[in-house]
Amino acid sequence: MSLINLLDRTPEELQALALGWDEPSYRGRQLAGWIYRKGVFDFGAMTDLPGRFRERLVRETTLALPAIARVAASADGSQKFELRLGDGRTVQAVLMPDEDRLTLCLSTQVGCGFACAFCYTGTMGLVRHLGAGEIVGQLLAARATLPSGSRITHLVFMGMGEPLANYAATVTALRTLTSPHGLGYSPRRITVSTVGLVQGIDRLAREGLKVNLAVSLHAATDEVRGRLMPINRGWGLDDLLAACRRFPLPVRQRMTFEYVLLDGVNDSPEEARRLARRLAGLRAKVNLIPFNPWTGSGFRRPPLERILAFQRVLLDAGVTATIRWSKGEDIGAACGQLRTAEQRARRQPVGAAAAS
Repeated sequence: MSLINLLDRTPEELQALALGWDEPSYRGRQLAGWIYRKGVFDFGAMTDLPGRFRERLVRETTLALPAIARVAASADGSQKFELRLGDGRTVQAVLMPDEDRLTLCLSTQVGCGFACAFCYTGTMGLVRHLGAGEIVGQLLAARATLPSGSRITHLVFMGMGEPLANYAATVTALRTLTSPHGLGYSPRRITVSTVGLVQGIDRLAREGLKVNLAVSLHAATDEVRGRLMPINRGWGLDDLLAACRRFPLPVRQRMTFEYVLLDGVNDSPEEARRLARRLAGLRAKVNLIPFNPWTGSGFRRPPLERILAFQRVLLDAGVTATIRWSKGEDIGAACGQLRTAEQRARRQPVGAAAAS
């Protein structure tokens, strides 16, 4: 009999599990409290649960937490966790301090099948999807390393993989993260990033989760974006931005557009003006990300004056634009640099992952 990984279940599903075992539903809430609030993973230590319930948990369930295989520390205070999964595969998560924030960057897949030209993770291909418990487990594993009194305040689904291609597991993880009986995060403190899966954006809009959305744009024309991001050949900029306009934004909330600046490719003032026109009428902010180099990429980071000039064009056009200097570059943990030593997988068609 295969064991049920309780981390794959939302707190509400743990209540249903308890009922199915002829226990009152509040036993499921108590179980969720031990796991998510108290960080206790030993059933024997869950002292307010009846003995018969704990015995059945031992027999039929598990709490399969990713194991921390290695931690790399950056000079800027960031930490890159290499996490070993139950099948021996590894993923990476990055913990980033910033004044009063402590943000954890989560992965949703081993590798990525979308092959964006500037992204090192894309050179792996897609190895496999993560389960919801493997996504949430990254947070639980990283949280256990913190000193007493510290708390991870923000979560970004911007690590390895495309969250909306692993849709069901991503949404289940989000429900556990935001449930008052789970980890209790405000949706405003969670950001889900996507390469631009139009159907996934529309599906997420209907979930009512109210999390932030970050869209990887990286160009203002289909010609340039198609060269950088194969996904653009399926859903062009018009389709993508239409989906962004349909996405419900809470009051005072903006949609984030990620834009990696590549020297001589997408960093001209003309491209900035095109971008401003594309975003007209959207409650948007643009994160300008100077390219983080990796061996063999073929791209360069633009000089500082060109980065600032691009930002100035956007600001003058009334578009909120910030320059995001990535953390952890010295340990290969910056935006677009995550990659593990997995064997290169046979590359799947882009649409294959989205069907999950």
